[in-house]
Amino acid sequence: MEAWLVKLEEVAAEVVQREGCVLYDLEFVGSGQGRILRVYVDKDTGVGIEDCSNVSKAINLRLDVEDLVPGGPYNLEVSTPGLDRHLKKKWHFEKVKGKKIFIKLSRSLAALGVEDKGIMSTKQFEEVLEDVQDDSLIFNLRKVSIKVPIEAIDKARLVFVMKTNPKKK
Repeated sequence: MEAWLVKLEEVAAEVVQREGCVLYDLEFVGSGQGRILRVYVDKDTGVGIEDCSNVSKAINLRLDVEDLVPGGPYNLEVSTPGLDRHLKKKWHFEKVKGKKIFIKLSRSLAALGVEDKGIMSTKQFEEVLEDVQDDSLIFNLRKVSIKVPIEAIDKARLVFVMKTNPKKK
């Protein structure tokens, strides 16, 4: 990660914490006039529009003063990570233990040492995250306990499951 982006993340985390939230993620995308700095904030009691507005104003002020983003104009967006949030950091996974997540791996389970003919070639799946141990995730995939290193994950996100009330007779 580039030095200015590391500093930007430090500043954003400080500002977000001061506003009573947690910095969930930060991404800088686009080029030219279409550059966007996205700041995702979270908190245990839920993030509202007022939280996003306060964080946006505070970060904007700090970034204007410190001029941390090189290369000219960009747009700042502040929002929640959403119901189907992306999972990147170890603490993201720890927060969703016991919930279903989607995983896309950089290599097959066979390449990760899983030795079951039914799932060896699998590179993506949806399953309940059983545990987080060290830097690995534990799943029970088709009755086989597997350990997936976080570094082997290309993409991961929480799967939103709509709970329905059974009809009463």
